[in-house]
Amino acid sequence: MMQLIHQHGGDLDAIERKYGISKNEIKDFSGNINPLGFPKTAQKALAENLDIISTYPDKKYTALRQAISKYTGANSPHIVVGNGSTELISTFIQTIHAKKSIIIGPSYSEYEREITLRGGSFSYFPLKEENNFCIDLPALLDALTADIGMLVICNPNNPTGSAFTTTQLETVMEHTKKIGASVMIDETYIEFSDNLNEICAIPLVEKFDNLFVVRGTSKFFAAPGIRLGYGVSSNQSFLDRLKTNQDPWSVNSLAAFAGEIIFSDTEFHMATQKLISQERKKALTELVSWKNVKAFPSSANFILMKLLTDKITAGELFEKLIQKKMLIRDASSFTFLDEKYLRFCILSPEDNFALLKELKLWVE
Repeated sequence: MMQLIHQHGGDLDAIERKYGISKNEIKDFSGNINPLGFPKTAQKALAENLDIISTYPDKKYTALRQAISKYTGANSPHIVVGNGSTELISTFIQTIHAKKSIIIGPSYSEYEREITLRGGSFSYFPLKEENNFCIDLPALLDALTADIGMLVICNPNNPTGSAFTTTQLETVMEHTKKIGASVMIDETYIEFSDNLNEICAIPLVEKFDNLFVVRGTSKFFAAPGIRLGYGVSSNQSFLDRLKTNQDPWSVNSLAAFAGEIIFSDTEFHMATQKLISQERKKALTELVSWKNVKAFPSSANFILMKLLTDKITAGELFEKLIQKKMLIRDASSFTFLDEKYLRFCILSPEDNFALLKELKLWVE
């Protein structure tokens, strides 16, 4: 039961029912959502333009794709939009229909679910703790044999926070191009990174037509409710198949309108990156001084920790902290991880301080 609650961030409604704590009182350190909330510019504009709900969205989403193009540097004709990144991930996997896939793991469970639903098989290529969960590139290239049809990478990776560099990704792309494999790179958390330009895959799209880069708005823009995702690919036959497989108007009018605003809100982008960068550094500096935990370097807005003590497990810590109305992620449900691992995301300075203070009581 508890694993289901933890499976995709924090299901606050399930937590409320199980523990009798109002979800409005819970500090959610499990969902990885921007603590600044949905951009105020978009809130105001939506409130003033609710009448657009009475109109169909532009079938080609021209203005939305142009906003995404300006935001990411991707060419507008190579951009597709969808009902959240999950729809695009699902549609891509369905379209490629690879018999055998490799997923870099531990990682988000939706990848393996979608591959299985489409009748494919998969194996995980492990990121190893002794390397701080960074990639062993020669070993990965060896694992990418001619029978592999698809490689799935989350970059920065969830839950480890580790990241491929663009240079490493280019090497991967050159190899997969030779063996005829497609690559999907999920950049859900990349906008929280201090070194986005050094790890971003979008510049590789023009060179490699076997690449699909996908992002969403749920985390960075704190907008899981509008269900807006986007992807970038230069493979025209794939883009055509994607449009054929995708439901028409999968992005509603309000989401498309909001997207045009949030992607151009540079003040919000900068404020988010500054807050996350400062608070991530503070948290890691604090955790490094603790003797009973190991905190792993992160390029995302969350930190993976390993407990180095036998006196408490991640599941037990979850139980202790939820009584304090703090929700963390017991990471034991991720492939390759166990009851020693937990993950928490960066919230406000006050909330982060309170969480670390409470954690220290139980682990040190």
